[in-house]
Amino acid sequence: MATDIKDTAHAVEAAAVMRLLPGRPRLLALGEPTHGEDALLDLRNELFRQLVEQEGYRTITIESDCMAGLVVDDYVTSGTGTLDEVMERGISHGWGTSAANRELVHWMRAYNVRADDDGRPVSERLRFAGFDGPLEITHAGSPRQALTALHGYLAARVDADLLPCTADTLDRLLGTDDRWTDPAAMMDPSRSTGQSAEAGQLRLLADDLVALLDAQTPHLITETSRDDWDRARLYGRTALGLLRYHYWMADTSPARMTRLVGVRDQMMAHNLRAVAARGPALVHAHNSHLQRGKSTMRMGGIPLEWWGAGALVSARLGGGYAFVATALGTIRHQGVDTPPPDTVEGLLYALPEERCVIDAPRLATALGDTRPVPRVSPWFGYAPLDPAHLADSDGIVFVKDVPQRA
Repeated sequence: MATDIKDTAHAVEAAAVMRLLPGRPRLLALGEPTHGEDALLDLRNELFRQLVEQEGYRTITIESDCMAGLVVDDYVTSGTGTLDEVMERGISHGWGTSAANRELVHWMRAYNVRADDDGRPVSERLRFAGFDGPLEITHAGSPRQALTALHGYLAARVDADLLPCTADTLDRLLGTDDRWTDPAAMMDPSRSTGQSAEAGQLRLLADDLVALLDAQTPHLITETSRDDWDRARLYGRTALGLLRYHYWMADTSPARMTRLVGVRDQMMAHNLRAVAARGPALVHAHNSHLQRGKSTMRMGGIPLEWWGAGALVSARLGGGYAFVATALGTIRHQGVDTPPPDTVEGLLYALPEERCVIDAPRLATALGDTRPVPRVSPWFGYAPLDPAHLADSDGIVFVKDVPQRA
């Protein structure tokens, strides 16, 4: 394909990304097309440092358990725990073992500690957040932690007569956690407790607790810190989201998996909007969660289509949301070799730079009616860019070759 695209490419740095945008977005979303490659996470870390130092960003949020992420946030803001403990307990999906994730958390804590004993002012401290639900590929978490934390927060601050139930009632209805976390329920709806009578009662009680939290806001924000109130809202979102997710795990209709992936991204979107309310943040997750267009995938041979978190948030925030996708040339240790020249990745691979930032709308304009063909990956873990959605992103970070693992 002979299209000249050299003038759309720039060095990978925060300033180049920001020049693609009309203003500083509250959420700058950086996608990745595969998980588990520290080279991409190192690039993310580099961009975040620049955004902090040059653009005033103070939060990073990643595709990890939102409840577990509180452990990381406590560490980077106040030094609670040790780095080893935080990496084990605070980042889900097994990504706490990543050297790049460890370096990110270490750097954030170091940034927040100045030479004097007081550390940085609260308004200047870096914050960490997970924005995924307590969900894994094989199972969903129990709603116990979120429900009991929300109930405990309210019980300590409002009249007991206003509470819809006691802690003992929640404990009885929740039962043992393995009722909720049984991996077999992911493939066998009959093993899920999500549509049991107890689960139905818990959904009503969770809704009442969240409504009480909302109704008591003027009192609560004077009786507690803003961070504690924000966390209580996170508990409420998570409890409701998990109970909804478990409900659809027990569903037997053909729409079951579409509902599940959609509920997950709704939980992500709600958490992202809460992060945005706190101030400018870098978001990092898979491209499919952050893109503005509909997300698609095949699971167990079934095609799924749903609106992802980025699409949901973009619809609400408009220009307050920006999305920069990441594309790769090769991941040779996974069998992903040089891309065909008539694909988007093939066009970018022909550029001399090892990595670059691409103005995606300008690239789409330069291509005109000569559209690249979709790239087909031989490895399920890599999702190539869809050329039909090229102009839906604000930019593309292209990495020519992912370093081969030893």
